[in-house]
Amino acid sequence: MKALKKIVSYFLSGVFFLLFGLFLLIFELIQRLCLNLLGYNAHRKSVALFNWFALRFLHVLGTTYKINLPENLPVNKPVIIVSNHQSMWDIPPIIWFLRSLHPKFISKKELGKGIPTISYNLKHGGSVLIDRKNPEQATEEIKKIAQYISKHNRGVVIFPEGTRSRNGIPKPFKQRGLLTLFENAPDAYVLPVSISNSWKLQRYGVFPIPLGSRLTFEIHPAIKVSHFKHEQLIQMLEKTITKAVTQ
Repeated sequence: MKALKKIVSYFLSGVFFLLFGLFLLIFELIQRLCLNLLGYNAHRKSVALFNWFALRFLHVLGTTYKINLPENLPVNKPVIIVSNHQSMWDIPPIIWFLRSLHPKFISKKELGKGIPTISYNLKHGGSVLIDRKNPEQATEEIKKIAQYISKHNRGVVIFPEGTRSRNGIPKPFKQRGLLTLFENAPDAYVLPVSISNSWKLQRYGVFPIPLGSRLTFEIHPAIKVSHFKHEQLIQMLEKTITKAVTQ
């Protein structure tokens, strides 16, 4: 039975990546047309739609999602989305289910080239690319996106663990990026997010994707940055987020 499940996993992973790869190419063109001909909102919607397809394609492998949203999201306000990080598959649910917040990303610079759709969005959709080996450059880019979300009332996603947890156990939060965001977007709201079980999708690396994973996204109530001292807020966020992560 275990051998059969493994064979099915390899086969369905192949089907998934065939679909996913095809749509990466298709939406590279769609994104470019939307941004250059119709503007920001059309491009934003095309990005959200691509990530909706990514979520649906993962259903091929029996992947399901449980999303717990608070009653009210801080729409039309600057928002700092703070989340633990378990896999590359954390991204599509955040983009789709929090699309009303216009989520942008603080991403490593290596993702800014060579990946259809994803690289284009990171370079032209309002996100920033940082060099993790150059703290000064990274800080300047984080300042830039903090000012951007404050000006345009949009969201930015930060994973303060720095790198993803490969076994689902949260890593200690690094403070520098959060402090930079808080200092440069003092009127923002913070939206804590706890992600559970997405690490299982990369248990064997990128391929194959295991069957039947159940991903949970717990979106906690928003917190106003200005209501707390920054160090206190970071401690509160880390406790809130990690406490809700299940194994």
